Amino acid sequence: MLTWPLAAKQAITNLSLTALLLAVPGVALAQETITTNGLSLIGEPKYADDYTHFDYVNPDAPKGGRLRQAAFGTFDSLNPFVIKGKPGAVTAIYDQLMADSMDEPSAEYGLLAKSVTYPDDFSWVEFELHETARWHDGEPLTSSDVIFSLNSLTANHPHFASYYKNVSKAEALGDHRVRFEFDEKGNRELPLIMGQLYVLPEHYWDGSDGRDISSSTLTPPVGSGPYKIADVDPGRRIVLERVADYWGKDLPVNRGKHNFDRLVIEYYLDETAMVEAFKGDRYDFRLENSAKRWATEYDFPAVTDGRVVLQTFKTNQASPMQAFIFNLRREKFSDPRVRQAFNLAFDFEWMNKNIFFGQYARTDSFFEGSELEATGLPSAKELEILEPLRGQIPDEVFTADYENPVNGDTGAVRANLRKATALLQEAGWSIQDGALTNNESGEKMELEFLLRSPTFERVVLPYKQSLKRLGIEASLRVVDTAQYQARIEEFDFDMAVDGFAQSLSPGNEQRDFWGSASADRDGSRNTIGIKDPAIDKLIDAIIFAPDRETLVAATRALDRVLLWNHFVVPQWWSSLRTARWDRFGLPETLPAFAPAGGFPDVWWHEEGFAAKQAEDTSASEASE
Repeated sequence: MLTWPLAAKQAITNLSLTALLLAVPGVALAQETITTNGLSLIGEPKYADDYTHFDYVNPDAPKGGRLRQAAFGTFDSLNPFVIKGKPGAVTAIYDQLMADSMDEPSAEYGLLAKSVTYPDDFSWVEFELHETARWHDGEPLTSSDVIFSLNSLTANHPHFASYYKNVSKAEALGDHRVRFEFDEKGNRELPLIMGQLYVLPEHYWDGSDGRDISSSTLTPPVGSGPYKIADVDPGRRIVLERVADYWGKDLPVNRGKHNFDRLVIEYYLDETAMVEAFKGDRYDFRLENSAKRWATEYDFPAVTDGRVVLQTFKTNQASPMQAFIFNLRREKFSDPRVRQAFNLAFDFEWMNKNIFFGQYARTDSFFEGSELEATGLPSAKELEILEPLRGQIPDEVFTADYENPVNGDTGAVRANLRKATALLQEAGWSIQDGALTNNESGEKMELEFLLRSPTFERVVLPYKQSLKRLGIEASLRVVDTAQYQARIEEFDFDMAVDGFAQSLSPGNEQRDFWGSASADRDGSRNTIGIKDPAIDKLIDAIIFAPDRETLVAATRALDRVLLWNHFVVPQWWSSLRTARWDRFGLPETLPAFAPAGGFPDVWWHEEGFAAKQAEDTSASEASE
């Protein structure tokens, strides 16, 4: 995700002319540079440099109160920036160079950075830091901390090593200015990626007192953000306390935010216990991911008498692709016809009716519900990108609109299973002694679904029966969150459930999702194990797109190729279902691109807020 001001956008449009001039001996071109407080990947940033606060906040929101949240699983570390240990939710103690805007699809504004400067070819970026920035222990925050943070993050976690891999040089240009140079030009997202850098205190992690940034720890570290760690019950609870003298509390990017005095995060190992704890007022806000629970368990007294508010939220972002994923590192999944057969056997329609209470729609795109979703046949602009790859990508990309198979009744199920059987036979598999067997190797098609929640068993069990009709022997294994995460990061699974969240301005993160270089890197988001030169080229077409039109076309082209390779069995999507105890206020106009109405960043404590709203509305209508 990235943004660029109009001057930079115009400069990119002229890149071809620039390239021609650079090819002429003796011709040197001066770089045009842009200095701003905000970056946007889609046109001009909404907010000018003199803005006072975001439109969606209540700038006068009251401070105070407590917010209790719940997390599933456990933790054994307060260091979220290394791969060792399972970290707790403590990133709120740190500031980043820039902060996201929630009412723009891909925009950032200065937080630690007072301003940002970059050239028209995006080959470097400089951040000028606020001289008033301070760590919680009173020490000043400087450029040296920023350089230390980049080096530490990339050295200790594969995600950060990949995310910041294009930085070829980082240097401090004084105590409050830092510069990053990149190993490629024209990648408009790189300045925004650097703006997302979490800044850590070098003086705290200098090795004294046995502190080691590369290790897990349960000692609360020093940060510079709006909260600090007040209390820790290892594995069970973390309490964050708002910093009264937080250096950045009056910045425009922070006005109306961070309104709770205390944030309490309770950890639960059992989903049922977690639900019952909410009903018993042990925590305040719940995001409900079970359609069955939403339909059958939210009729308890606190709901009926209005003390608990039920509300669904939908943002303008693309709905994530949640899916059963294949581990392509397993030879048995190497043929796309085999993978397509698995999708044909998945009876979503029956599940939606009988298990999900009709609350879901099937996901048909990796960019579901956005302008980036591929629909119909490729446009002329898409064909410009796809034609050079003809013969390297599925032929259906050019000839058909991708649609998931439709089941739901006996006739449709039989027809789709017949199609699946034919595909398996074409791929070299046949039924031998009742089991689907590879004709050459003699390997039987056996697999294990790796799950981290018992609630998903009700989905996998009927799917398992459908696969059995194809001669496929499937089993399922439910493991705890820590073991699940470890096995996923080490690619130790046959099939699992994963989700791929997308912004409206995709960019470098696509390399981590689908790029060949990330397929065998432990901890990468390429959990599927995709290694495809054609997909690598499509990712580059997105990253180096010179304008929004080309970016949209390249993303749709990638969407088509991912879908027609049948890398996943798509699942479903719905609006976010939430329940909350009626003790919170929220802005009148909710941010359009934030999940759950920007909770909790722009909400505040106000007992009985929803009830008072309803009373005010009734009184107003009566007076009319």
